[in-house]
Amino acid sequence: MKGDSVEVLVDVGDGVRSFEIVATRDGRRVEVATTRGSVEVTEVTRTGNAVRTARFMAARVVAVVEHPAGEDVEPTPRRRRPRENPDQSALGI
Repeated sequence: MKGDSVEVLVDVGDGVRSFEIVATRDGRRVEVATTRGSVEVTEVTRTGNAVRTARFMAARVVAVVEHPAGEDVEPTPRRRRPRENPDQSALGI
């Protein structure tokens, strides 16, 4: 869902650096997977295709903070244009 984000805090030697991966469009989500010493954060479409992926060494990751899109994020409404009826001009409306 648009607004999903994951923040990854990584030890870079002289401090901690923050990386944020955000679902950029409606219908996309952000998934986190930990495998074989690495942490993968992937933005995924509705059909399951990966749009972009960030990989981090698990030994360097300090924290993974997931920020799900809450109910305060409203989907963008689609406005429909009213149909114009050419016969309404005869009614004087």
